[in-house]
Amino acid sequence: MPAYIVATVTITDPAPFAEYAKAIAGLSEKFGGVAVVKGPTVETLEGEDVTGQRVVVSRYPDADAARAYVASAEYQAGAKLREGAGTVTMRLLIDPA
Repeated sequence: MPAYIVATVTITDPAPFAEYAKAIAGLSEKFGGVAVVKGPTVETLEGEDVTGQRVVVSRYPDADAARAYVASAEYQAGAKLREGAGTVTMRLLIDPA
């Protein structure tokens, strides 16, 4: 079953966050990941707005592939580069269809 990682991102220090983005560029593809959409929130239709928040949605062949991406040594090393530069919340969704 396809799985999705939905990440909400708030950048507070762009320079180190850019190093994180550079370090993980192309990495999700090694785990079968495909970018579905990424960019800033255009409009909040319901709930609280988080100014400057970005959303990244990636599709994976299955939940194990998505988990392997996040658990990989390469991703974990990249994630250390963003410490103190922003917040990232990742959610795993599984498409039952």
